[in-house]
Amino acid sequence: MAKKDAPPRWDRKMQQRLARGEAAALGELYDRFASLVHGLAHRVLGDERAADGITREVFVHVWEHPEAYDPKQGPLRSWVAGLTHRLAVQRLRATETAALTQGTEGSTEELERKVRRASAAARADYIVQSMPTPLRAALELAYFQRRDYRQAAADLSITEDEARRRLRLGLQLLSTAHDTGAPGAPPGYGGAA
Repeated sequence: MAKKDAPPRWDRKMQQRLARGEAAALGELYDRFASLVHGLAHRVLGDERAADGITREVFVHVWEHPEAYDPKQGPLRSWVAGLTHRLAVQRLRATETAALTQGTEGSTEELERKVRRASAAARADYIVQSMPTPLRAALELAYFQRRDYRQAAADLSITEDEARRRLRLGLQLLSTAHDTGAPGAPPGYGGAA
């Protein structure tokens, strides 16, 4: 059995390949994480073009600085999500601050509230995407299809107790989205950066 704190083998190998400058490794990394990166950036910024720009910035940064990822600190997925979050929040702050200096209505307090809301929403998306499929499926039935635990149990062919357990665990994970040091959030993903 592997040590508990050992990083996943794929993560270590990917970092080594990126450090050697293997373009194919960047392609694999992009295929694996591009939708995550774009989705998180879009959630924070609310703008497709800005999310495209952040997606490019994230992968350029990973390509140019593969040593910045420390496998001992957690999964590569979490590191990429944290990097995305940081860059998107920086862009949001810069854009909103520029709007404030041009005399647009608003205040720095409103800006910080907007950043906190966007950060919490992005963390919630990350948590949902990262949770085990059985929990996510139960939550999707409850939220999108308005199923109660009995209906979810029937739809998923599980017991009512199991449906309640999945919904409870999924909601507990999701409730951590507002926590700055949330256990479901990736390392470095806390706060509004």
